[in-house]
Amino acid sequence: MTIGERVLNLIHDAGMTQKEFSDKTGIPQSTMSSWRGKKQNPSIDKLQVICDTLNVDPYYVLSGTKTNSMLNTDYVVVYRDDDEYELLMEYRKMDVSRRDRIKGYLQALQDLDD
Repeated sequence: MTIGERVLNLIHDAGMTQKEFSDKTGIPQSTMSSWRGKKQNPSIDKLQVICDTLNVDPYYVLSGTKTNSMLNTDYVVVYRDDDEYELLMEYRKMDVSRRDRIKGYLQALQDLDD
């Protein structure tokens, strides 16, 4: 199954018409038709809006695997508009001692939850 076909199935599973999906994402219905008919895939710049609209994980859209493999990988996708991105960029600017302090704060917060 292509990524485009998987997205079309997700649209159907969400109980959404292609027109509704098009209105929410700005992706033309003719583009969606090419996903199935011509076995084309959505462009990567549309992945986030597709995932947000369908409330699905990008990994699932790309791989078809529902298991959250992010826990088993050495990489993570972080979007520039997310707070997580800002935190990561600031963390990378820190020296080792400040990074260790941040890790200590995180551990203390986790200990509060236990």
